[in-house]
Amino acid sequence: MAVVADGIDSASDIATSIITLVTARILNKPPNVKYPYGYEKADTVATKALSFIIFFAGAQLAISTVQRIISGDIPEIPGKLALYITVVSIFSKIALAIYLKRTGKKMKSAMLIANGQNMQNDVIISLSVLLGLIFTFVLKMPLVDLITAMAVSLWIMKVGIEIFFQSNIELMDGMKDPVLYCELFNIVKKVEGASNPHRVRVRKIGSNLMINMDIEVDPQLSVQQGHEIAKKIEQSIKEGLPNVYDIMVHIEPLGNKEENEKFGIREEDVKGMNQNNK
Repeated sequence: MAVVADGIDSASDIATSIITLVTARILNKPPNVKYPYGYEKADTVATKALSFIIFFAGAQLAISTVQRIISGDIPEIPGKLALYITVVSIFSKIALAIYLKRTGKKMKSAMLIANGQNMQNDVIISLSVLLGLIFTFVLKMPLVDLITAMAVSLWIMKVGIEIFFQSNIELMDGMKDPVLYCELFNIVKKVEGASNPHRVRVRKIGSNLMINMDIEVDPQLSVQQGHEIAKKIEQSIKEGLPNVYDIMVHIEPLGNKEENEKFGIREEDVKGMNQNNK
């Protein structure tokens, strides 16, 4: 059962790879009238679907293991082939984890790096299965196999739940870390003629960032001069931050007040968040 658990975990990795390949084809589609921002968010949708698949696989395994424990049937000692398979699985996953992380860093792909880290976690699972099998053979206690399977199934469900909640942030156009907003405010401050950046909104589209913000400029400037300031801000942000998909800068006259503004981040909001984190 422990080896079956490890196999289910490996099968979920295969499902991840298949979904990644299919999603990659969708991501490459150009923007159109129906999807003017493009298809990059297909990655988040696929991740959400994958979280359900992983959790369901873990839950099914947990149910099967509990039923075996409750039934009271004395399980048999697994064959030595289970040991050999698990050892091969461990070395294969180590090699794949190294390859994925190296390739991800070379291509600057967050998805490949994340898959490499996930594969490292799978190595830990396989090691626990191997340890459980060794104890089963040494102590002649088949129950250890069921306990190991149960532990692995709980781990698989935990991974599924974590993936589900992590993808919620992107689907709701949220950002995990307020530090990015601090960087944006610092970049805008260095642009001559730009004042009071506010209503700043950042959201992820795939691995890229879309940034919206309002700034204030001298009302005596011409439209062309205001446009040049906005262009400098866009250029500075693209030079200072990686993976920027698009930037929209709205120009307002200095001292402008909008009473009905509800959305976006001000510099004061970020400072408050940093203090709370401390």
